[in-house]
Amino acid sequence: MASSAQESKRLRVLLVPFFASSHIGPITDLAFHLVAARPGVVEATIAVTPANASVVRSALARRGHSAGATVQVVTYPFPAVDGLPSGVENLSTVPAADAWRIDKAAWDENLMRPGQEALIRELSPDAIVTDVHFVWNVDVAADLRVPCVMFHVIGTFSTLAITNLASGGGHDATGSEVTVPGFPSPDIRVPVTELPEFFRTQKAIPRSSGDRLASAQGRCLGVVVNTFFGLEHGYCELYVRNGYVKRTYLVGPLSLPLSSVGTSTDESQCIRWLNTKPTQSVVYLCFGSLTHVSEIQLRELALGLEESGKFFLWVVRANTWTPPEGWKERVGGRGMVVTGWAPQTAILAHPAVGAFVTHCGWNSVLETIAAGVPVLTWPMVFEQFITERFVTEVLGIGERLWPEGAGVRSTRSEEHEMIPAEAVARAVARFMEPGGSADAARSKVKELSTKAHAAMAEGGSSHHDLRCLIDDLIKERASGARMMA
Repeated sequence: MASSAQESKRLRVLLVPFFASSHIGPITDLAFHLVAARPGVVEATIAVTPANASVVRSALARRGHSAGATVQVVTYPFPAVDGLPSGVENLSTVPAADAWRIDKAAWDENLMRPGQEALIRELSPDAIVTDVHFVWNVDVAADLRVPCVMFHVIGTFSTLAITNLASGGGHDATGSEVTVPGFPSPDIRVPVTELPEFFRTQKAIPRSSGDRLASAQGRCLGVVVNTFFGLEHGYCELYVRNGYVKRTYLVGPLSLPLSSVGTSTDESQCIRWLNTKPTQSVVYLCFGSLTHVSEIQLRELALGLEESGKFFLWVVRANTWTPPEGWKERVGGRGMVVTGWAPQTAILAHPAVGAFVTHCGWNSVLETIAAGVPVLTWPMVFEQFITERFVTEVLGIGERLWPEGAGVRSTRSEEHEMIPAEAVARAVARFMEPGGSADAARSKVKELSTKAHAAMAEGGSSHHDLRCLIDDLIKERASGARMMA
């Protein structure tokens, strides 16, 4: 009886991430931290489609055996989507030309709601954490009289910029560039070609979805953001002041604390190779799990790294990529190429890494900040060009790899001009020069790194917000139970 009573007091939280590894990983980390913040008080369950269950389990495995024991995984069916083969349920595994099909399906309530709602009603959780794509889960939670919060996988700077652009316009007279309205100094100006695709077409996400998202967020208990007070509190406060949400819970960087669990041969190979290199001498390159780089651009990048003369560790997503003839022999031990997955947090934490060439995905930005590594930016899709401005113009922890005016950049691959090998070599060599711009950026990112670790430590701002989130969910659960009595 005592055991049953104790079980009934636990807060059972169901978390529902979007169909991308870059979303599933952070929401799995959130589940881990919720349980760790209040052991014995919180139970966390992650709901994904069958093909994505392994992504959750891999993320839990990197946290160690205890994480797998305390966070559960359940599945609901992925609906049939025109143009997608059976079993293709993740943006990281879909061909680039068909990625929009998963995006469009995720926003489609008629397709997605039945499976998710059936599972939610079956599990009858005490609280729901839903990705922003699944706005209907707010209605399901209200019907069940349980609290619901939305999870933001990208930073508040980019979220606020996108929201302000959607609600307040911002196109200048020429129509070639937008200025983000309602933003504190400095002004954030973005070429139209660098705006997220949904501002330029309704192929993937109808504009009406933005209105539904705004309405759903306003009815939520609040939003959970993978960020920390010392990084974005001003933008988070502005997001609340503008009336977009009731409150924010800043709980990141969720990748911290770093796990000491070794998970693969790839990890030991990377770290062993880095162990042979001088401090801050290696350029690390990785463009995330969603970016597709053309064969010709991969070739130019390879030649540019060769020409730079610097040590490099390069993660290439294309498993079948063939480097230029004789390139491996010419580069020799100066470079290491990893195909597929690599242990990014462990790599960035290694003292040999002196710079990170990144696509400005928010997870990567937080991980490089946590590690204290400066960046060269190479955004490609989604909100990454906006996040780049936060990294380079606001934080000052890096600079653009391709200087402004050098060529057209675009969220559409067919418009994005190829960055030539000479530009890559010049940017990498200059950034890594002793006393150069990397050193100034490193000083700033090291300060942010200290703040990031302090935020996640016992008594830190993110740890405090995690506990506040749990307390608020427990209070809301009690309030809902009284209403039903």
